[in-house]
Amino acid sequence: MSAPRIVTFGCRLNTVESEVIRSAAGEAGLTDAVIVNTCAVTGEAVRQARQAIRRARRDNPAARIIVTGCAAQTETSTFAGMPEVDLVLGNADKLKPGSYRPDAFGVDGFEKVRVNDIFEAEETAGHLVEGFEGRTRAFVQVQNGCDHRCTFCIIPYGRGNSRSVPMGAVVDQVRRLVDNGYREIVLTGVDLTAWGADLPGTPRLGALVRGILRHVPRLDRLRISSIDSVEADDDLLRALAEEARLMPHLHLSLQSGDDMILKRMKRRHGRADSVRFCETVRRLRPDIVFGADIIAGFPTETEAMFANSLSIVEDCGLTHLHVFPFSPRPGTPAARMPQHERGLIKERAARLRQIGGDALNRHLAGEVGGERTVLVEQPGRGRTEQFTQTRLSADLPAGALVPARITGHDGTRLLAEAA
Repeated sequence: MSAPRIVTFGCRLNTVESEVIRSAAGEAGLTDAVIVNTCAVTGEAVRQARQAIRRARRDNPAARIIVTGCAAQTETSTFAGMPEVDLVLGNADKLKPGSYRPDAFGVDGFEKVRVNDIFEAEETAGHLVEGFEGRTRAFVQVQNGCDHRCTFCIIPYGRGNSRSVPMGAVVDQVRRLVDNGYREIVLTGVDLTAWGADLPGTPRLGALVRGILRHVPRLDRLRISSIDSVEADDDLLRALAEEARLMPHLHLSLQSGDDMILKRMKRRHGRADSVRFCETVRRLRPDIVFGADIIAGFPTETEAMFANSLSIVEDCGLTHLHVFPFSPRPGTPAARMPQHERGLIKERAARLRQIGGDALNRHLAGEVGGERTVLVEQPGRGRTEQFTQTRLSADLPAGALVPARITGHDGTRLLAEAA
């Protein structure tokens, strides 16, 4: 009998939770199963999950197929109606070993759907993960859920309200992973800069970052995943300026560069806020590199409004762009707004990606001749401090941190010689 196979879609938080699921299913004794951890952020993500489920059934006719994650939470009936699926498991229960007991399948009273009200979830304890299969950096979940209601976003309905993991539990998890050989830790959450708002004393993310670096001196690199820049606290900015082990890379949840569209999205920042934030951080940490999420083709977006999204790439000095063609999610206000034709949305997304590609090329060209430290992810491949993909001239072991001289680039990644 084989161990369960985990198929993961979506964000880094799902990556963390898939490792917890792997451990929980193993503890429960589940074998011969495929567990699909879904994402609900776009319709395309849901389509890909359904496709993966059908493929899993074809390839594993006797296996139990369990579907969980955000799409299972928000579109339960979609997956419950698939004949290939044996169990639909909500986000509140997917991390519990008892959810995967093999003797519960197919018995009298077995419920194919186990999805509860996610807004009743109060779980805040960190889930201990020993390591990440096939990865050289480790992700630590410090926050879950979201209290905001952006008009395009279904995620709060899949994750519930914001809950923070206490600092002590986070530090313990980071220390555990460092002891297991990980050189870089990435902090993850649905709304990372909301960390601490529900904890005693309402600490902020900057305090957590400083606490980790202070209490885990053997940690080589600490990285922050996507943040909402309008919530970034002063202590976080000081940490970026003063802590060399905090990596000079921030991924920003911008979504648009136009003030009217941002207002219709119910975002809490304006265009000027984003530009000012990037200018401020760049003064504090000159080697910083910014990535960003931007949606193309949001309802009511005119060509002039879209032009503001194109120009914010340069105005903020963005390097790593994640472009999302707008995808209406059922149950969200934006899905009820006047929609653009899919062709127009795809065309705008392509133009935005082109601008992003040009920005990446400028960054790559500017790195040539310099020196960086590369975390090797697989033989001959790794990433710099700025999260830039790098191809090394030598096949060094995964997990190594090596100084390297940048000799060129191929339009996608840097080319480097290890020192």
